[in-house]
Formats: sequence, C-alpha cells, structure tokens
Amino acid sequence: MASDYPLMPFAGRPERPVLVRVHSECCTGDVFGSLRCDCGVQLEAALEDIERDGWGVLLYLRGQEGRGIGLGAKMHAYALQERGVDTLDANLQLGLPADSREYGTGAQILADLGIGDMRLMSNNPKKFAGLTGYGLRIVERVPSLTAPNPDNLEYLRTKRRRMGHMIELDDEGVQMSDGVGSEDGVEA
Repeated sequence: MASDYPLMPFAGRPERPVLVRVHSECCTGDVFGSLRCDCGVQLEAALEDIERDGWGVLLYLRGQEGRGIGLGAKMHAYALQERGVDTLDANLQLGLPADSREYGTGAQILADLGIGDMRLMSNNPKKFAGLTGYGLRIVERVPSLTAPNPDNLEYLRTKRRRMGHMIELDDEGVQMSDGVGSEDGVEA
C-alpha cells in the first residue's frame, strides 16, 4: 500500500535524470548490520551518493525481506546456509522462490513522483525489468559497489553466478567497478 512508504513529494518533472535507489527491506542488514549480505552497506552508500549528487530518491520497499520470503523464512534459510547451502538453494530447499520480489509498486510510486528518466543504483537485472514500465526510463546504471567481507563473499558470488547480478569480483573477492556508464534504455 502506497501509504506504507514515506515520501518527500515535489512538483513537476525533474530537469535531469534522477539518481534513484529502490531498496528492498532487509531488517537483518539495514537495522542489525548483518555481515551476511551487503544490503545495509548498499543502503548507506546510496544515501551518501544521493547527498553527494545533491538530490535523488531512495525508495524503501517494505515486505521484501529475504528476496520476498519474509523474516521468519529468512531465518530458516540462514540455518541452511550455516550448513553450506548457498543463498539461492536455501530458499528453494524451503519450497520458496529464489526471488519473489515485485517492483511494480515502486515503479508506480516513482512515476507518481514525476520521475521519468533515472540513474538507477543497482546490480540486479530483475530490478531493471521491473522498473522500466509506467513511463520510466533507466538512462544509466550506477553500480552498487560494496566491500565484500568473509561472511558475504559466497553470497555475492552466488548472486553474480546464479542470479545474474552485475557484480565484479577480483580473485581475492574485492568488488571492482565494472566500468558501466551511461546506457540509453538499459535492458535487463
């Protein structure tokens, strides 16, 4: 429900593409600082990037904990991960989808805010596909670069290898810029 999302309204259409981060709720990473994921670090980096740019939008999508499986199921997935199961297979072994998040509500909110062209901060190709409707146009992908740690390195590798996330890691697991710049109408 749109009323669940805090918004800072503004009038008119922006003169230049807006820096946008559509962030999925992650209580463990965003609130408790879990090192198992890079969510909290991505959230902090997005806020810093928006501040540095001078303006932008951070849309925090609630109800998307654990790629949409919920906090309770995420804890069960964590237990499987403790036994060596990767993040994707943990969801599947619980009979849940690898990623059930939808971005249509976020796209509608951005469109209602008057955003047309955006510079999207994301590594997730599914997010691009979910946001390009409703008159929105992604003119640039801004990589979400974070420093991996021993607790999330395999998680990041799984997201890259099995889920198509646009993450570049060197041999030591250090996340690097992938050199992606402005692309007209980025496709998933």
